[in-house]
Amino acid sequence: MNIIYVLIPIAIIIVAVAIVAFFWAVKSNQFEDLERQGHSILFDDDVKPLSKSEPQERD
Repeated sequence: MNIIYVLIPIAIIIVAVAIVAFFWAVKSNQFEDLERQGHSILFDDDVKPLSKSEPQERD
């Protein structure tokens, strides 16, 4: 029964830290653009197209 006196304050502290971390993330715009990473996998913007003057690599 004595362990309850330790566990309840620890649980309250952990919940308080989680709430503070959540509000910090919202305030610092961590959740501003959730779709960009999902769409970035569909497009290869970093790959430049081969021109006809460049030699092609052979495997």
